[in-house]
Formats: sequence, structure tokens, C-alpha cells
Amino acid sequence: MKQLKPITAYFLIQAIYGALFMAMLLVSTIYRVDVVGMNAFQLLLAAAVFRLVAFLAEIPTGVVADAYSRKLSTLIGYLLIGCGFIVEGSIPQYWAVLLGLSIAAVGDTFISGALWAWIAGEVEDKQVQDVMIRGDQIGRFVGIVGTVAAMITGSFNLTLVYQVAGGGFMLLALSMFFLMPENNFVSAAQDERNTWGALKQTLGAGFSYVRASRFLMLIFAIELCYGLVDPGVTTSGGLSEAHLLEDFVWPTFNNWEPVVWLGFISIANGLLNLGVMEWVKRKYDGAPADQVARGMRIFTLGFIVSIVLFAFARSFEFGVLVFILSKQIQRANFTLYDPWLTRQIAPEVRATVLSMWAQTNAIGQVVGGPLIGAIAVATTLPIGYASLAIFLIPVPILLTMTLREIAE
Repeated sequence: MKQLKPITAYFLIQAIYGALFMAMLLVSTIYRVDVVGMNAFQLLLAAAVFRLVAFLAEIPTGVVADAYSRKLSTLIGYLLIGCGFIVEGSIPQYWAVLLGLSIAAVGDTFISGALWAWIAGEVEDKQVQDVMIRGDQIGRFVGIVGTVAAMITGSFNLTLVYQVAGGGFMLLALSMFFLMPENNFVSAAQDERNTWGALKQTLGAGFSYVRASRFLMLIFAIELCYGLVDPGVTTSGGLSEAHLLEDFVWPTFNNWEPVVWLGFISIANGLLNLGVMEWVKRKYDGAPADQVARGMRIFTLGFIVSIVLFAFARSFEFGVLVFILSKQIQRANFTLYDPWLTRQIAPEVRATVLSMWAQTNAIGQVVGGPLIGAIAVATTLPIGYASLAIFLIPVPILLTMTLREIAE
């Protein structure tokens, strides 16, 4: 069988992944709440388990991509993700959800970095950024197709979406074994591989650098706050969708199932996200660091307000409106945040600091998910969701403090 050109293979992978992932993302919370019967604590504990397993598996799975084959690592990842989805969707029990998510988390770490490293090694350096951006756009666009397919299928059989998506990922891995080329892979030297020893050395150097920088200490405190609330405000955590499902009276228009309404909400969010990202890029393109920090402070304050409004909304229409508004503010904030942070870190330590920054977020998710879930179970789901705002209150203060550091 003739192999595809690297760029064609990459675009095809991104398209299929986008459709399958968005289909799963749409039905997962509905399945876990309505079929498995999970409460808020169980939802967020499951998200924390996924993050913890991914954190622990990142180093050992990275060795495959470094030492053997980036293509092999990527394909193993898709096989495991597909297996995880099938396990979760086949057995409507909480333990099966945790097992399926754990398998998928290991699969995710096999893909993490390996797919990007593969395409970067197969095309010219000047093509890499454009190919990755175009691939992301293709994935997002085809993801809408996956959402629509899940809306239709999920209306009469939620578990079928799991089976089809899981089988789709496994079929993707099998087909790409024959179609995906790998011509330029060079095994990393032993001392360059992603090992626990290398991680310890990296973190040691990073801690020394961070302790010497008040600005970076503030950034890590901000990231910890974002990590604490991340399971509650992202679709993968499922708390916002569970709030919609449990605490609102849904319209009876055409007898649509919740999966259809959530599908339209997801599509609206996705399309609006594209417009918001473009607006933010134009408004802050080339803006100085202090202006960007002030913009993030405004967005964070707006995000806090939108969380509280959504938590205590009474009508379905107002709740959905505030939910969509919250998602757009969140997208605007993070469109600024990542590039702003990257520019503030010295190039010679950038990779180390960004790695530690990501791990700080992961720690926040592992701690914050169960904590917020416990609050929701001990009180009510709206109060649990509103508690997210408390964890974000320090962020505008910390951003104000970073302005002083930038000025110096």
C-alpha cells in the first residue's frame, strides 16, 4: 500500500481525530450523569484521575517516541484511546469510567509531543508552523461534523457514540500504520531522552531559576489558580454541563434530547471562539506586556462574574447565554495568556519553565477537581460551581502585581 505524503497524512489524522474527539466530548457528560448516575464529586474525581495518570505516564511513554519511533508512539496512543472509550461505553459503571479514562490517559501521553515531533521531522522547518496551524483549523472544522453526528446518534443511543468513536480511533491507528510515512526519525541519545533522571535535573534547574524571579513566582501562583478551577470550567470535567442537565428545565421544542441542545451550544461556542480569537489577536497584536496583562485582568474579572451568574441562573435561556459568554471570555483570556507568558521568559530557560508551568496546572487539577466536587455534593451543584469563582479571585490581584514587575 502506497504511503501518503507527510502533510496529507497529518491533515487526515487531525480531521479524523477532530471528528471523533468532538463526538465523544459531546456525549460524555450526558452518559456519565444520565446513564452511569455520577454526581459532581465523581465527575471531577474522574477528571482528576485522568490528569494524574497522564502526569505519571508522561515520562515512560515519552521514551517510546524518543528511542524507537514517533509514528509508533502516536499509533499506540490512538489504539489505547479507542480502547478506553470502548471500555467506558460498554460498562455503565463508575469503575469502568475510571478504567476507561485511565487507559485513554496513557494513550494521550503516547501522542503528546510525538505527533508534533513527527511532522516537524518530516517537513521543512519553514513549513512546520503553517502545517500545524492548518491542521488545527482542519480538526476544529471537521469537529463540527463529529458534533452533528453525535447529536443524531446520541439522541437514540449514547453508548453507540462511544463504540463508534472508540472503533474509529483504533481504525485510525491501523490505517496509519500503512499510510503514515516516517523517513527522518533519529533515535535520541541516551542522555537526551525524556527520563525520570532528566526530569529531576530539569526541575532542579527550573526551581532555582523560578525562586530567583518574583515575576515567575507570581505566574506559577496564577497557573495554580487556573489549574484548581480547570476541571470545573472545561467540558472534559463536565461540571458545567452537569449543572445544565440537573438544574434547568429544558425546552420541549420538537422533543429534542439534551444531546441535541448541547450539540448546538457546542457548535455556537466553537464558531464564536474563532471570532473571539481573531478579535483578540487584532486588538492586542504587538501590544506591550503591561497592556496585555491589563487585558487579562479585565477578562478574568469578567470570567469570575460569568461563573457566578451561570451558577445561580434560573431560566434555561439565561443560563445558556451566560454559559456561552463565559466560554468566550475564557477563550479570549487564554488567547492572550500563553503567548504573553512565553515572551516574558528568557529563551535559555523557556522550555524548562514552561514544563514546570504545565505541571503546576496539572497539580492544581488533581487537587481542585475532587475539592470542588466535594463542595457540590456537600451543598448543591450551583454552590459548588460558584465556588470556582473563589479560587479565581486571587488572579486579578496577582496580575496587578505582575504589572509592577514588568515596569521594573
